[in-house]
Order: sequence, then structure tokens, then C-alpha cells
Amino acid sequence: MDVLAGLDPEQREVALAVRGPVCVLAGAGTGKTRAITHRIAYAVQSGAADQQSVLAVTFTNRAAGELKQRLRRLGAPGVQARTFHAAALRQLTYFWPRVIGGDPPQVVESKLPLLVEAARQLRRSPERAELRDVAGEIEWAKVTQIGPEDYPAAAVKARRTPPVPAEEVARLYLAYEDLRRRRHLVDFETILELTAAVMTEHREVAAQIRAQYRYFVVDEYQDVNPLQKLLLDTWLGGRDDVCVVGDPNQTIYSFTGATPHYLTNFAVEHPGAKVVRLVRDYRSTPEVVSLANRVMARSVHRLDLVAQRPSGPQPVFTEYDDEPAEALGVALTVKKLMADGVPTREIAVLFRINAQSEAYEQAFAESGVPYLVRGAERFFERPEVRKAVVMLRAALRSANEAGPLAPAVHDILSGVGLTHEPPSGVTERARWESLRALADLAEDLAATGADLSAFVAELERRAAEQHAPALEGVTLASLHAAKGLEWDAVFLVGVHDGMLPIVYAESPEQVEEERRLLYVGVTRAREHLHLSWALARTPAARRARRPSRFLDGLSSAAAPAPRTTAPAPAVRRPLAAPVQCRVCGRTLAVAAEQKLGRCAGCPALFDEALLESLKAWRAATAKESKVPTYVIFTDVTLQAIAERVPASEAALLSIAGIGRVKLERYGQAVLELCRRVTREDV
Repeated sequence: MDVLAGLDPEQREVALAVRGPVCVLAGAGTGKTRAITHRIAYAVQSGAADQQSVLAVTFTNRAAGELKQRLRRLGAPGVQARTFHAAALRQLTYFWPRVIGGDPPQVVESKLPLLVEAARQLRRSPERAELRDVAGEIEWAKVTQIGPEDYPAAAVKARRTPPVPAEEVARLYLAYEDLRRRRHLVDFETILELTAAVMTEHREVAAQIRAQYRYFVVDEYQDVNPLQKLLLDTWLGGRDDVCVVGDPNQTIYSFTGATPHYLTNFAVEHPGAKVVRLVRDYRSTPEVVSLANRVMARSVHRLDLVAQRPSGPQPVFTEYDDEPAEALGVALTVKKLMADGVPTREIAVLFRINAQSEAYEQAFAESGVPYLVRGAERFFERPEVRKAVVMLRAALRSANEAGPLAPAVHDILSGVGLTHEPPSGVTERARWESLRALADLAEDLAATGADLSAFVAELERRAAEQHAPALEGVTLASLHAAKGLEWDAVFLVGVHDGMLPIVYAESPEQVEEERRLLYVGVTRAREHLHLSWALARTPAARRARRPSRFLDGLSSAAAPAPRTTAPAPAVRRPLAAPVQCRVCGRTLAVAAEQKLGRCAGCPALFDEALLESLKAWRAATAKESKVPTYVIFTDVTLQAIAERVPASEAALLSIAGIGRVKLERYGQAVLELCRRVTREDV
């Protein structure tokens, strides 16, 4: 196999640079994964490296899985491709009994349970949402090697905005660490820290690991944090056979401790390093690439991309009167793209914060557009998928297992809800789509001659690598969650000052990171790109917003669409009286905040048991009524109920989103759930 065949000149240059320090600056869509996998394969094929001595490190299980797949196809199946944490945990677990003694510590998947206990010990009662943010602060501190006692000063210096006073974060951090150590537990940051420490303190361990791994490749190097850099340096042990790949213009995780400094200063750290720039963009049309280049025109580390695809439509810029009009306008444009033949799985709506998702979920549901919320629930954790996998495993163990793969899988999945025609309800349709995706995957594998055993093994591999099969539906995702993905059509919504850049981006560095976030969004689009903003939150609000400052001088170059106001819904609701936050008193303009009765950033108190009971009741009621769950109550309305625990019809009616009709239909059932949970608490 000629592993150099089909590479462009710059990719070939990367592949041929098999030894010594190498830095690949790879713009969006330029084929960086292709370049580094072919480099590894060529190094193995040419004898420059033994595949058992190669360690390719990346940041997600899915990315590691993709590297493994490509390397297998290129004849290098023995190469280890892992995340930083997986590689470190494997080494730590192996050497722990020998150098420490006893069983290795257990891994903490979430910091939240220990933080809840730590808060109780300190006689504090912060909200669970606040504790999740505290967990984020602890993670930032640990990856930047900041201890509890130094956190308050470091937080001020770094302009952090902790959810509780910095001194309280420090106390929770200290109590959390104490509990973790006493319980013989490790979190993801401690795994990296301990692995580096064991290698530093035990020379024989370092010698064995360095004898095993002599050839390193690090993907997404712009996202490396100080702790990961410490571990990488410890693995290298002064050697320089390392290739790093990244794009400083896609640094969007600095709030977690990531820094592009290691990438941009690689040639300074490694004098004589070979630096290769990948700029040929194979993903997007010239029109999209041109806009991406203009977004980053002022970047110190700009990489001017050169489009390789044929010309396509110009990006469209649309201004709406308010957010509901924007959501409806996007839904109508999506329907037009669908009518023109663009598959729903090749369309995405990207926003700055997850709270923006609700308006698009509602607009798409009302418009009959199927959608998926990325990050809400992993595919292989969905109840219908888990049940289907259990049944497939059971069929594999059965002595009666026989017949072609595709029909066998169809028969098995029919037992959990797969029908020939999709159901009409939104919720049931989503479940059906999950099962349909499994059936389609079985048909694809059947074409290669695979049997049921191979299919189950493929599902297990995909579950481990978080590699979900393709699903039908428009993707709704945050810009952060969209990194590394691409679609034929992308809608960037809410592109106004205060949202992009976000209102709390104050320093020049923070504002520039917001610009990079827009760049990431633009470069997700292959062909169709729409950018939009609304002048006001609600139809009744003053139209005081302005388009994002990042669009200054750009929209006119891209033939902006005329200012568009989406058609109003057929039924107009009367304007409600102003709703004020019950915590701080501010007038609420966002629908979701009005339903909750508080600002999104104000403290929330809600009974989790009640919320789960309400969700279970809603699911059963929706199934019985054969309607989507949101028709009963939205998630925000259920959370508002769980926060207020209404004891009367009047209290229930005071919650925004609950009118007389819903009160008559569901009021007694909801109040009984509230009374039941209240009695149990007593």
C-alpha cells in the first residue's frame, strides 16, 4: 500500500517528516487527521518507527476511535491511540500495585456527589447548579496546578467568575480533596498528576514507559492544558520525537485551562522543529472560506485558508424583529432546504449557550421539522438503544441464532418499537429514529458480509468510542459542542452583541476567544451558511440590539438577505403582565426565565425527586394521549413546578405557561404529585 498516494503537497510534507519535532498548523477542513495518520503509517512502513512504540494522543474517545480506524486501514493496527486520561489511567493502574501497593484507586466519574458531601460537612447549602460550577472551578484549578489555598488569588488574577465567593470555593475544594483521598478515589485531573508523579519518583517506571513509547503524536494541541503538558513532557523525558497538530484559531476552551501557547511557541521550545502549514480547505465552498478568513483577518496567528471545492451560494445574513420570529424564520428556511433535497442530518443550528435551544425546539416541533439536541443524551445511553443492545446480545447467545444479518436485526428491533412507517408523535418518532439508525447500520454491515456477532461487536466498539450511527434530524448544538463536526447547511443564530461576544467577555483576550468561536461556527458549514440575529428578545420588547461587532464590514461582502420578519403564528396570545424575578426583582423578558419565575443566573431550589416524578407522569400522559411530551408541559415548566411546589390551583396557575385549559386537564395530577413528595419529605 502506498500510504503517500493521494496526499496534497503539504500533507505529503507532514507524512515524510517522520523524525524529530514536528509542528503542524492545520486550518479548519484541511485534512489534519489524514495527514497525521498517513505520517504514522509511513513511519511504520519505512521502518522509522515500530507501531508498538507509537502513542497517538487526542481529547475524546470518538477522536481516538477515528484514529484507530484509519490506522487499521493503513496497515498500522498496533498503534495506540488514546485520550490523555485513558493512556495515563492504563499506566497508573498497571504500575500502582508494584510501586504503591494495594489496589489502584477508583475513578470518580463526577465530582458532584463528593462536593455535595463536602458542602454538608462545611454546613453550606449551595444549589446543585452552583456545585456543578464549583466543580468546573476545581477542574480549572487542578489542571493549572493551583491548590485550594492559592485559588482565591489565582481566580482574581485570571478574572474567573465563580458561582460563590472564591474563599468558599477554596474551602469546598479543600474538603473535596480530603474526601477524595480518604475514599481512595481519583478524578480525571488526579489521574494525570499521579501518573507524572509516579514516573518522576520511580525511575524504573519512567524507564519502562519510555522504552515502550518512543514516538508521540498529539492532536488538537491548541487545547492542551498545563497538567497535560506536564504529563507529555514526563513521557518524553527530554526526547523530541513528537509531532503536534492544532489550529490556534480554534482555541475555544481557555476557560477550562487550555492554552494555545504550547502550540504557537513549539518552535521556540524545540529549536529546529519542522513547521508545516495546512491551508487547503476541502470542507467548505469558496464563499464560506472567504467569510471565515475575513472573520479572523486580525488574528495574530491567522491561517488564510484556500478553498478546494467548487463555488456555492453566498452566506446569508438575516435580521429579525425578535427571538420567536428568528426561530420561526430559521424553521421555515430549514423546511425549504429540506424540500430542495438537503437531508435533515446535514443541517445544524448552532448557538452560543444551551438556553437558546428551547425556542428552536418549539419552532421545529410546531413546524414539523425533526431535530436532535446534541449533548442532551448520548445515543448509546438512550433507553430504547440500551434495550435493543440487550436484546441483540441475547439473540447472539441463543442457540437458534441464524439467518442473514439485516432481517435478523429488523426482527429483533421490531420487539422494541421499530415499525415499517415512522410514528407521528415527536417523542415516539425520536425513539423510532434511534432504532432505525441501528437497523440502517446493520444493513450497511450486512453488505460487507458481517454476521450478528460482528454487528454486536461493532455496537460495543461504537459505544466505547461514543460513535453514534447517523440519525435523521436537524442538529441543535452549542458552538462549543459543534467543534470537530461539519454539516452541509449551518445556521448561526443569536449573532448579536451580548451573546456573541457574550456579555461577560470583558478583556481583549476573552473577546478574541469569542471571535474564534464564531470562526469555528462558520467553518462547520460545507455549502449553506446562514447568520441571523434578533433586535429584541420578545415581540413586546424594545428593539435595541445590534448585530455582533464581529460582523462589522462582513455582511455587505456576502450579499446579505433583506431584513426579514418571520410570519406571525396563526393564533396570537394576549400580552401577559410583566414577570419579575422572585430572587432579585429584575423584570424577566426571556420566556424560559418567565416560566421559572427567576433569572437564569439566580439561585434555584428545586426538589429533584419531584422533578423526576413530574417527568415520569408527563411521559405516561403523553403516551396515553398520543402527543409529544412538550404538549403536556415543557421541561422549563416542570422545573418551575419543582422549584415552587404549588399547593393550590391558584399557585399552579401563577406559573407562566400554565393556563386554565392545562389547569383543568392536568392540575389535579400535578398537585397530587406535589403533595405526595411533600408528605414524603416530612
